[in-house]
This record gives sequence, structure tokens and C-alpha cells, in this order.
Amino acid sequence: MKRRLLIALGSATWTLPLLAKPDDPRLVAVRVWPARDYTRVTLESDKPLQARHFLTPDGPNRLVLDIEGLDLSPQLKELVAKTQPDDPNIAGVRVGQYLPRVVRIVFDLRQPIAPQVFTLKPVAAYQHRLVLDLYPKQPAADDPLLALIEEREREDARQSARESSSPPTSKAESSPSANVASAAAISPATQPEPPKPTPAPLPRLPRHGRMERLVVVALDAGHGGEDPGAIGPTGLREKDVVLAVARMLRERLEEVPGLRVLMTRDGDYFVPLQERVRKARKVGADLFVSIHADAFMRPQARGASVFVLSDGAATSAAARWMAQRENAADAVGGLNVGAVKDRVVLQTLLDMSTTAQIEDSLKLGADVLGQLGKVGRLHKPRVEQAGFAVLKAPDIPSILVETAFISNPEEEAKLRDSAYRRRLVDAMARGLLRYLARRPALRRDVKPST
Repeated sequence: MKRRLLIALGSATWTLPLLAKPDDPRLVAVRVWPARDYTRVTLESDKPLQARHFLTPDGPNRLVLDIEGLDLSPQLKELVAKTQPDDPNIAGVRVGQYLPRVVRIVFDLRQPIAPQVFTLKPVAAYQHRLVLDLYPKQPAADDPLLALIEEREREDARQSARESSSPPTSKAESSPSANVASAAAISPATQPEPPKPTPAPLPRLPRHGRMERLVVVALDAGHGGEDPGAIGPTGLREKDVVLAVARMLRERLEEVPGLRVLMTRDGDYFVPLQERVRKARKVGADLFVSIHADAFMRPQARGASVFVLSDGAATSAAARWMAQRENAADAVGGLNVGAVKDRVVLQTLLDMSTTAQIEDSLKLGADVLGQLGKVGRLHKPRVEQAGFAVLKAPDIPSILVETAFISNPEEEAKLRDSAYRRRLVDAMARGLLRYLARRPALRRDVKPST
């Protein structure tokens, strides 16, 4: 019966009369977040949605979602247009009135998937959310560290080919990661950028014997997807700024021979806090740097900050407030609590952060803070500590950098400015390399997780 009904749905939309009731839910918005690991679809409504879903048993791969008490609102029809051609999981969407009181959404899939469908209660600016996370049934089983190396080699080959077939240009002008994506997202659209000064060369990593040891730095662009982070006075979103900065920092660091960078997210999608830590541990990262942009109740607050984990109380009330705000990212971003495997075991592991890890993180934070102080104002002259969930890797020196107060109009303007971002990135890179140069024998007390 289900198969016959699906075959009949050949167009993008179809309608039947709906006998609406006053207490029926109203759809507020629909959003689609495609990513390599999974695609998320969010339906936001003023009341909880009652939905059923199933995968077609044979024929083309399809996911069918039936929702009770909805009509074909403009927001629901937008779902068809919001499917992106490069989405790795969704090929197309059809919506229609399947029964008088049931809307049906059919997702045509590019590959077999293992869907997770769950609801989220209102939080922050969101009302009720029905979330579909579409995970590939057979995710790519690759070595993440090898993938880092191979991707860098491919990029080097592409860069060499471009340089050999076109007039010489500066590296900053030809970079796809640091300038095209980030400038398009947050730089003024009509104002041409001034010529980019060539930054001074970064110091090299110390050599060990006859070979240069591969060092991996995990860069964590905070927030993403459903979680925009803080929003500045003119609408600049923290998630966009920190992704642009992380991409620029990745390019700057990978100028150093023997260094590779893992991005915990390289697009606009949600990554749970513990998953960010797991990704860093999986490649055996030597350092973990989470990048953010402060917001505070008073717009006068300004300056960069560096935080590390605390094994007790926070070093200040502001640090405690900041940790609580950042730790709420899972609730805003939309964590499927029911799908987290071995939650108790994982949390126990992440709570094993040792005194040595915190001491190393304090030294790393001091090096980075010292360099940031050469670029602009510091909010506090010392590294602060609090219980940030994203810094709880027991075997990796980890810091959280608040680049500026995006809630401050002057600092929001700085974060929009590409020249300021380049100075910010150069300072962070020099701080990280200063720490690495002084600690050549990096510890790996815990093997990379699988």
C-alpha cells in the first residue's frame, strides 16, 4: 500500500482539503544543513509536531515523513527549494497533503541512510523542533590522519598547477579556504580589500633526529548549524566569524613543514561538544584550539581572552558565566541525547583531565595570550579557567580563544575586517608555534581513540 502511494506522488507538491483546527501546530521555519558526515533537516513549529517516518523497503532509497495537523504552508514548501545540489545525502524533496490532516514529506536519497528522528523542546530563540539527522548507512571508513595528509598533498598539487599556468599571485589571493569562503560570508560585499601585506615567516618546528615529526593541531570553530553563537549589533554571527578565522589559521599553520590541521567542522553544521573532542583524539592531536567571539550583557566589554579547563572553581564570575554559555551549545545546536552511545563511559573519560594536561594548557594559553596582546586589547592580562566541556580531552593541551567581544560595536567591526583577522590569525599561529618549539617531546599518554 505504501509503495503504491509513493508511486502516485510524482510531482513536487500535491493538495487535498485540510480541516484545520485552532490548536493545530503552525510551522515557523524549515532549515537544511548538509555536511559530509550527515545532513540535518529541522522543522520548527509553535507547538510539538506529531510525526511518523519510514524508509521504503525496496526500489529507490527514500525516507517518508508523515506529520499530523499541518497544512501546506509557504515555509513547508520552501523545503523543496532548500535542497542543495551538492548535498551528499538528499537528492530531492517532495511535499504534499497525503490525507486531509496529514502532510507527507518524501526525501529522495543519494545513498542508504540510517535516520535519527527526534524532537527538541524550546530553547534560546527556538520554539519546538522536529529534527531529522540523515547519516550514511555505511560511512566512509578512512584513516582521518591519512586523509589530512592526502588532502594537503592534493591541495599542494592543485596550487602548483595553478602557479604554473597563470601569472604569479600572492598565496593569500589564491587561497580558496581563507579568503573566498570567509570574505564572501562576512566581509562588506562592495568594498574592495586593500593589498594584503606579506606576513613574516613563521618559525619552523624543531626536528627530532633525522626526520621532522608530524604535529597535528585540532582547530575547533565554535557553534555552527542550528547554533549561531553570539550575534553582533549589526547581525554578524559568531559561527561565521570563527569559521572564517579557523580556515585562515589552518592555512597559516600549514605553511610550517611537518604540521597538519584537523578542523572539527569545516562548514555551517552542528557538531556536539563531545564529538569535537573525539575527533581531535581520533587523530592523536597534539593541541586543541577552540575559537569563539565573546558576547556580554554590557556592550562596553572588549578585548581578547584565553581560557583553559579548571579542575575546580572558575577563576572569576565572568569565566564561569562564559563556560555556562559555551556549554549550552549542545542544547541550542540540537543534541540527540538518545543516540549518544556509552554516555557514561565517555563522560568518565572526559572527566579524567589530569593536572598535567591543565598545566600544559596554561602554558599554551599564556603563549597565545602574549601574542594576542600585541594585536589588540586583552580583556584580562592572564589566562582564565572554567569548566568548558569542549576542553576536556585528558591527553591534549587545550585552550579556548575568545577573539573579541562581538557584542561590542567597535570589536564587531574589527572582526569584519580581513586585515584585522589576518593579524589575529598570525598572532595565534605564533603563540601555538612558540609553545611547540619549547616542548619538542609532546606527550601521548593516551592512544588516539577509534
